[in-house]
Formats: sequence, structure tokens, C-alpha cells
Amino acid sequence: MTPQYEKERQRSYEFISTINLNGCSFQVDVLRRYTHSHDDVISYRHKLVWLAPKMSLFLPKLTCKKDIDEVIKCVAEKVLVLRFGRDDDSLCLQLDEILSKTAHDLSNMASIYIVDVEKAPVYTRYFDISYIPSTVFFFNGQHMKVDYGSPDHTKFVGSFKTKQDFIDLIEVIYRGAMRGKMIVRSPIDPRNVPKYDLLYHGI
Repeated sequence: MTPQYEKERQRSYEFISTINLNGCSFQVDVLRRYTHSHDDVISYRHKLVWLAPKMSLFLPKLTCKKDIDEVIKCVAEKVLVLRFGRDDDSLCLQLDEILSKTAHDLSNMASIYIVDVEKAPVYTRYFDISYIPSTVFFFNGQHMKVDYGSPDHTKFVGSFKTKQDFIDLIEVIYRGAMRGKMIVRSPIDPRNVPKYDLLYHGI
């Protein structure tokens, strides 16, 4: 048997699948070896890797215009944070992780909700949400605008670079709103503010 034949005969293929055990998701890494002439499995290697749950699961969701109208009307003396996006979008998941990890610390100043852009077309059009994620802020029913050093003051587009950037922004919006301001200047380093063309880009 030649070395080349042996090499081909013992080719390895890795398969990754996901299983659920007691409500927790795990990634299964399976190494299978096949013979050259027959696809007979002759060895397995299993490795369980815990998959962190989607952070969006820990944030309350608004599923229709009525729900959004209700929270805008009812959330008082706090900054209302609405994250527009999709649960399966990688950048939205990155932002959701920051939002979920800061929600408790900011609970006295902010209420955070996530909105699927497909479920709220009226607000998606109203705020001209062409990129996701986009985050909009309210205070006592009033839309709060923020000067990020860009032409668009109506929303934050993209994910925050750090948890501290988001915390600092909420504190500035909260303090400004408590003083009656409807627009505040962003405390975030301009280098940490994503840049997007102000052109419609189908979601």
C-alpha cells in the first residue's frame, strides 16, 4: 500500500452540529474517518462546546406598532431605548450583548427594548432605517436626538464599540432630557461612531 493511498484512505472529515440538553445548546464536533472505497465510519471524536444564548433572548421584544406606541406613551422619567434590527443578524447580536449586559446597571435611567424591522414597517419608514441595527431614543414620549458628529441626529446606526460608550450616552441623554433638552451632544469618541452613507440601502 503506497503512502499516498493510505493518506487518501484515512481522509478525515469534521462535522459540526448543535444539540440541546436540558434547555442548553451545545456544539458537537465530530471527527469521522472514511475508507477510500467505502464511506464506513471507523472512528468518532465528540467535543461538547457550550454555545452562549442569544443576548436578544434577555431583552423584551416589541412585536407590533401597538406595542411600540404603548411603551413610548408609558415609559416615564427614563430613557426609552429601541433597537431596530433582526435577531439573526451578527451586528445586531453584537449590539444586543452590550444592551443586555448594561440593562441592569442602567435600570434607573433607561428601559431597553428590541424591535424586529419586519414587524414595525411604519416606524422603520418613519425613522428612515436603512441600516441595521439602528437605535432610537425617547424620553417621556419625546424623540431624543443626539449629535454624533454626523448629519443624522435621529438614531445611532451600528453597534457600540464598548459597553462604556453606551452607558455614557444614556447618562448624557438622561441628564439632558431632565433639563428639558431635546438634543444632546454625544460623549462617544467620534472614532467609535460607525460611518454610513445617507443613502437608502435596502434592509
